[in-house]
Amino acid sequence: MALTTVDHSALKVNQTGIVATVLVAFIGSYFYRPLLAVVLLLGTFAPQLALFKQFYFKVLKPRGIVKPRPVQDRPEPHNFAQGLGGVFLAISSVFLLPLTVVGLALALLVGVLAFVNLAFGYCLGCQIYFQLGKRGLIRA
Repeated sequence: MALTTVDHSALKVNQTGIVATVLVAFIGSYFYRPLLAVVLLLGTFAPQLALFKQFYFKVLKPRGIVKPRPVQDRPEPHNFAQGLGGVFLAISSVFLLPLTVVGLALALLVGVLAFVNLAFGYCLGCQIYFQLGKRGLIRA
């Protein structure tokens, strides 16, 4: 796969939105977790529906609130990581009633991993993507 220009500021805004939404859902609202799962999964398959990235491109970037940071990168690992987060949040939502602790733990895991990516630049979902590709399980 060829490198393209990926605006890492959009990725950071996306991660910030994920962390904030997971924290709100974790603290007390069961409504936001399934909604965030849907938002992440829709954005994975249709980038124009990636809510937090669209907020960056249509509001934050044009107003100069967040400056672009274009980097030669591949978008596929980041999309895979976002989709993986969406799957984990969807599973978390399923476990909300019968096994609340499992549901909360999965949601917290997504939030923590998004924070690690935001704060330290390490994307576990991207690493999983590359490892699956290396083993021939996906075309990476």
